[in-house]
Amino acid sequence: MQKHYRYVLTAPAGRDFDPDFKPELTPHQMLQLGVFGGKYMTDTRDEFPAKWFVGAKLCSQHRDCSLNFFGVEASQPLSVWRAKGWLHPDDPRGWFQWYCRYYMGRRTPEEDRRQIRRWRAMRRHVRQIERHCEPGDLACRRRQRQALLQWAYDSRQI
Repeated sequence: MQKHYRYVLTAPAGRDFDPDFKPELTPHQMLQLGVFGGKYMTDTRDEFPAKWFVGAKLCSQHRDCSLNFFGVEASQPLSVWRAKGWLHPDDPRGWFQWYCRYYMGRRTPEEDRRQIRRWRAMRRHVRQIERHCEPGDLACRRRQRQALLQWAYDSRQI
């Protein structure tokens, strides 16, 4: 864990996103809906606005999938991400940590491009839900829907 990582905010919070990056949910909305078993942001709260955590579904002791919006596990443990080399040293918790910092106004051009490419790749899951589920059937492909939610796609609208 990085205790003293510092960065510069060069864009206004929640604005001036790359034109290829159009998340459907803010970090605050994601935390309220329930993502990552409630465990993801429990030890980094001081870095982000307190209002993000109002109504957030969090569990400081362990991951609790019942806190996820769709009530299912939809992510691999951070240890898997580390082993596969998917994490950037500046964001050791992965995509959501990057997104929260990007949302706040931090810009790191090379890493931003990489993460936005990864975010865009998740669209394939939107297409699968559109192809295989009746509109509004939130019980259809819950794991896939939860994964999308954890990448700031609002699959409740599909």
